[in-house]
Amino acid sequence: MCGILLAVGECFRADFDAALASLRTRGPDAREVLAHGDALLGHARLAVIDIAGGRQPMLTPDGRLAMVYNGEIYNFAALRRELEAAGHAFATRSDSEVLLAGYRHWGEAVLDKLDGMFAFAIHDLADGSVFLARDRVGIKPLFWGEHAGGLVAASTLAPFFALGSFPKKLDAEGLRDYLAFQTPLAPRTLVRDIHALPPGACLRWRGGAAATARQWWTIPDACEAAPDPDALAAETDILLAQAVKDQLVADVPLGAFLSGGIDSSLVVHYMAQAGAKPIRTFSVRFAEAGFDESPAARAVAEKYATEHHVLDAPQLDAATLAAALADLDQPLADPAYVPTWALSRLTRQHVTVALSGDGGDELFGGYPRFLDTADRHPDSVTKRSLRALIAHGLAPAGLTRRALAGADLLLYRRLELGDYPGSRKDLRRYLAPEVARAARPDATLEGWRELAARHGNYDRGALLRADLWTYLSENCLPKTDRASMGHGLEVRVPLLANAIQDRMLRLPASAHFDAGGGKAILRALARRHLPDAVWNREKHGFSVPLRANFAGAWRDWGDSQVAAAKMRAPWLDAGAIARLWQEARRGEGNPRLAYTFAVLLAWLETHPLDD
Repeated sequence: MCGILLAVGECFRADFDAALASLRTRGPDAREVLAHGDALLGHARLAVIDIAGGRQPMLTPDGRLAMVYNGEIYNFAALRRELEAAGHAFATRSDSEVLLAGYRHWGEAVLDKLDGMFAFAIHDLADGSVFLARDRVGIKPLFWGEHAGGLVAASTLAPFFALGSFPKKLDAEGLRDYLAFQTPLAPRTLVRDIHALPPGACLRWRGGAAATARQWWTIPDACEAAPDPDALAAETDILLAQAVKDQLVADVPLGAFLSGGIDSSLVVHYMAQAGAKPIRTFSVRFAEAGFDESPAARAVAEKYATEHHVLDAPQLDAATLAAALADLDQPLADPAYVPTWALSRLTRQHVTVALSGDGGDELFGGYPRFLDTADRHPDSVTKRSLRALIAHGLAPAGLTRRALAGADLLLYRRLELGDYPGSRKDLRRYLAPEVARAARPDATLEGWRELAARHGNYDRGALLRADLWTYLSENCLPKTDRASMGHGLEVRVPLLANAIQDRMLRLPASAHFDAGGGKAILRALARRHLPDAVWNREKHGFSVPLRANFAGAWRDWGDSQVAAAKMRAPWLDAGAIARLWQEARRGEGNPRLAYTFAVLLAWLETHPLDD
């Protein structure tokens, strides 16, 4: 694991070392730079596999191709054997060399052969081109931007801010998505000229030609009938056991996040089944019962005799919050990021690699919102009439929610702010008029809507698939990536292994839901393998009690962020944000939206945008 940076263009050379240094927490073990034709490639390394031989940037034997890569390819041993049979010789034991040799041998088709998490950039000396690629669901991040005829690609936005010549103007549509969904959605970022390479996408750049990303992998539709539930659970049991076993390969100490939920608890079960010793587990304990899963985590730790470490959430004070947010390359307003960051700090004191249960809810249908499908909210004469009255100003805009039906109501429920004039969720309430117009509120969450419509018209299967390239790829996975890599900790997500994705996405939605709700397959395995404290209870989300923190530990921090709104972000309505924050401090209003603005303002303090 690491941080990667590539720059083509004379204007980036003077600041390249500083830009690479901004990735130091992602790669604390080494930083190296390679000049390759008109390109500079930089690598900040976290050594995990082949510590002595896996150094980057890496060259092909003939020197034509140079690569920087972030991730792990779990099937690299099998690919190496295939390449050796084709005549390739290897000088290291690293997956990096296998990836580069595979690209040299198969070209872009190598992507279809990779099972793992990855983001990489390859520079070709022969024609000056650059090839960028990101894994199927975006476990690893990759950003790119063009300026002055050149290209920059990096693991995070941080290097772009260290490059003095790179423009840093607000992207109003990226801001719109952030305020609606607590995170910008690929391909947008908060910065107009910096683009997120979408999950499952690749891009070839040549100077002077327009660069456009293409999908090398697309989310499949269901293509088979649901098998017998017991047979499916048995099959999934085998697949999960193999996925976890494959991801235990490391030359450094390894452990696991253990929240006490089904997903992370099953990962620990399969680690024990694979013979991992010792198993080191890490969890957070909250004082509030509605947030605390530590008793279930402790029951799993006791069952498998793990070396268990617990972080007390009351330690998440304002200083911890500020330090955590300082590690974000762009704002992410999921409150769960903060305990994940603190848990990663604790975990890194004991291991270099941790396995996580991320992806279980998205791939196996675990969220209650997947039960809330469009067909449950039919349109009616009453609703149509109410919409017409609101549109003509003859009924209060506050009745907007009651007037919506079908997919429109689902979208309203997903958003914090959107295109709802005059309502409490009106994006325009918080933005300067010119920025509100540029934000195109009518296009809010257009990518999510397109995915939901493409895969089944907002039924359960469609909602599950739409979340893969929005909520999972741009919220859950970046949350874990930024929190962990802020401490030089690699986190692996075996529930998102290719074999698991391929099997689950072929199934109809009915396979994931039963009388007990969603995640039927994993619940069946939990009943088979785990203590009843894990599965015989209501589902908990991993978050923090915002209301309590706003009235206590985070109050002064929030006051200071909101007070700086006019100076840091003149394109926001500082008065509206101040009123929102005061309500949240009193335990009223919308604390999640108040947190969203506070995080944005904290980010702008360390990442000021150009006027």
